[in-house]
Amino acid sequence: MLTKKQLDLLEFIHKRVQRDGVPPSFDEMKAALDLRSKSGIHRLITGLEERGFIRRLAHRARAIEVVRLPESLGGEPTTGFSPRVIQGDKPSGARPANTNSVTASAVDLPMMGRIAAGVPIEAISHVENQVAVPSQMLSSSGDHYALEVRGDSMIDAGINDGDVVVIRETAAADDGDIVVALVEDHEATLKRFFRRSGAIALEAANPAYETRVLPEHKVKVQGKLVGLIRTY
Repeated sequence: MLTKKQLDLLEFIHKRVQRDGVPPSFDEMKAALDLRSKSGIHRLITGLEERGFIRRLAHRARAIEVVRLPESLGGEPTTGFSPRVIQGDKPSGARPANTNSVTASAVDLPMMGRIAAGVPIEAISHVENQVAVPSQMLSSSGDHYALEVRGDSMIDAGINDGDVVVIRETAAADDGDIVVALVEDHEATLKRFFRRSGAIALEAANPAYETRVLPEHKVKVQGKLVGLIRTY
């Protein structure tokens, strides 16, 4: 999964290669993405290379080859989790208190507050308001709720600061699932879930954050991610 900046850069490189037969210079990339320094472009290029979207060729100027494209740019589908994203306006206020009422193929879910995609924050247990979610985003069984994401530790999974994640309530998870995890009964966080020899690893989708490995009894799964809503 790519961040927005990585996707923008990949699209810019791809279009320039198609038009000119050679990739753009780092200065052109920096200007196109409105970045202040080339170091930011270096980080984006490295991220694209690590994820297998581009390849840098040694001993050649502007030696960047586009290996593959994501689906959003016309590439072939890939396996793994890909959040279903609904883009729209932020709600201006609380919605009616009729949780799970269906109107025009939308379901009102309780907005339970904020969840940390970064350092865990205090556990969330109260309803702040309601948010309308397309019914097709929800699983056929189980209750659902919504949380507003705070932090950037899941950006490589396509989950940005300020997104609203849609969660299906469950206490079970498989390796690789993105879950709401309750840590030591008082901290809640959004991370990928893995079992490791009697312990639980909560893994970020951002190399700037370390994986937390905790005894199994200190981690309780509160739900699994089924989609997200991006607001502007």
